[in-house]
Amino acid sequence: MGDRKDEAMAPKNKVKRFYDYSLLFSIIFLMAFGLVMIYSASSYTAQLKYNNPAYFMVRQLKIAMGGLILAIAISKMDYHWYARFSVLAYILSYVLMIAVALAGKDSHGSRRWLKVGGVTFQPTEFVKIVLIVLLATVITYLGKKINSWKSIGLVAGLTLPIAGLVAANNLSSGIIIVGIAFFMLFVACKKIWPFFLCGIMGGAAILTAGPLATALEAIKLLKPYQLERIHVWLDPEAYPMDGGFQVLQGLYAIGSGGLVGKGLGESIQKMGFVPEAQNDYIFAIICEELGLFGAVSVIMIFLFLVYRFTIIAGNAPDLFGALLVVGVMGHIAIQVILNIAVVTNTIPNTGITLPFISYGGTSVLFLMIEMGMVLSVSNQIKLEK
Repeated sequence: MGDRKDEAMAPKNKVKRFYDYSLLFSIIFLMAFGLVMIYSASSYTAQLKYNNPAYFMVRQLKIAMGGLILAIAISKMDYHWYARFSVLAYILSYVLMIAVALAGKDSHGSRRWLKVGGVTFQPTEFVKIVLIVLLATVITYLGKKINSWKSIGLVAGLTLPIAGLVAANNLSSGIIIVGIAFFMLFVACKKIWPFFLCGIMGGAAILTAGPLATALEAIKLLKPYQLERIHVWLDPEAYPMDGGFQVLQGLYAIGSGGLVGKGLGESIQKMGFVPEAQNDYIFAIICEELGLFGAVSVIMIFLFLVYRFTIIAGNAPDLFGALLVVGVMGHIAIQVILNIAVVTNTIPNTGITLPFISYGGTSVLFLMIEMGMVLSVSNQIKLEK
């Protein structure tokens, strides 16, 4: 009788949950490294324009700190809560993109920014998160039916219209949105051959990019500035003082870095040669200052992030959680690959930032929201005793 009483009074063992601190610290390291590189890449320009060499770095620091706090707060939430608002957020994404088309702010020949209540941001970053959550919800609901052509068509029908709306003024983000859906479907479906077929078609499109782009521009699917970027990509030396200037200067920066680089802060190309060096082309400055060693180190850190994503997705409590992580992993991986490909002139210049490192408040803030979602999935993983 006494033993039973002692058992009843003893505190129940709490379920121990996992939390991926390796992922969290890797993200913090990438953001800290990004701040150092933003200062290095932008100090010359910031001193000339704003009389403050730390102008861009300080602005990024404030948003990064706010994003980190937001990510940690989101990581403590139940990720199933996101699914409740996925449809409403999807509708809102259309509203925001239409608002950008009608009243957006022009920058570098494209309309990508929206100003609401004194705050300027890129709605395309919001669309990426919304699509990840929505597709994770839909694919989970469909279950094994996702292998049918009807279900694949449903996912495509949810993705392509909003991707087309985004691509009208931001081709790179439109490509990333389609890539996220493609990656999530590839992981969820048993059928593999359609995805390889799409890959072959994509390769063929790259090989025939010149004539194909001209044809698309003729039927108004590509804008003149987008066609110009493709011509620049094919022959940048033919446009040395125009569209090819940034591409060539970026390549000069990469080539001059050598094995170990010129040293942190010693870049020459950031002295007004590479336009907006702290943004899309920051990887070129990394190569120039830290050399091949620094570039490979950055790539290895991103590979470690992908590795942590796969661990979390593989141990997620349910399919919805796994798909959320897969969607975020696809987004990060695609964006890193495209950014490095642009800087090395492997693909046309499409204005893609390097996650966590390039300057850009909207990008960092929404990336940290995605990281909070991934960490929230990891926090629901139960540890075995």
